[in-house]
Amino acid sequence: MKEDGNTMKIAITGGKGGTGKSTLSTSLALELSHSNKVMLVDADVECPDDHIILSTTRERIADVESLIPVFNQDKCSKCGNCSEVCRENAIVSVKDRYPFVISGQCNGCGACLLVCPSGAIREGKQVVGAVYKGKCQQNISSENLLLIWGEIEVGCENTSLVVKSTKDHALSIASGKSSYNSQLQSTNSNNSSSEDAWNSPYEYILIDTAAGTHCNVINALIGVDLALAVTEPTPLGKHDLELILSLLKIMETPVQIVVNKADMGDLNLIHQLSQGSNFPIIQEIPYEKDIMKKHSRNQPVTHDSLKKLADSISNLSIVGGEE
Repeated sequence: MKEDGNTMKIAITGGKGGTGKSTLSTSLALELSHSNKVMLVDADVECPDDHIILSTTRERIADVESLIPVFNQDKCSKCGNCSEVCRENAIVSVKDRYPFVISGQCNGCGACLLVCPSGAIREGKQVVGAVYKGKCQQNISSENLLLIWGEIEVGCENTSLVVKSTKDHALSIASGKSSYNSQLQSTNSNNSSSEDAWNSPYEYILIDTAAGTHCNVINALIGVDLALAVTEPTPLGKHDLELILSLLKIMETPVQIVVNKADMGDLNLIHQLSQGSNFPIIQEIPYEKDIMKKHSRNQPVTHDSLKKLADSISNLSIVGGEE
């Protein structure tokens, strides 16, 4: 049982796209929010969709800024050092011409500033993404469920910075240290019950990661108390589950397996992997017509298996701590 006063941070992840991570994340958030204060963080910044499934409000709460080099042509010697050191090929330098920047490719590492011999480059800023928050409109009180998500700007490639910023803002809001909390309390100053609800700690923070095992997934997984690895009973599902389980083992993150569409393939594939790796299966979710209808209509899925999953999580002994 989760101890009072502690927040359990749970990542919903998976090695393969299309297994139902976002469907599971939104449905689990709704189930847990019936009796707990829950924050859902959509860390798939290239394709966030939890706010669509939950039909939330949408408010931009922060810009995500990255360093970008700004050139002073009066000082530039056209040496080309900046272009040579740029691993992202964001700086183009042609002989006897001033260099220029392809802003969408710049990851803000600052290497060009270090190698410029004439001090012709200064540190500028560019907006590469944004962090949003939304209140769920699926017939539950807004005090129980808050959605935070990040979106990268079109044409930008610095996704890892947007993931980190999204997660940092979410944890700041959950801890009560964000300016957003102060604004909300001011708005609710005449409603003591709402203010008390926002001052109370979050029992659960659910983080919906991108699919795969790349850096953005690792950034989202750092510091969580538990990972739910979502898979499906197919050979490809098993292969990609092995990858994410290997990553979580390296990160020493407790993990349990959720099998989605459990009755449409060879479930023994996942059972054998679970037994061989000592990672238990916490829940199997069937492939049913009613579930597919709700999913196709961008509606949160309700099912007995999801209620059982929420109950199982409520009874886990993993206790969240400070990140």
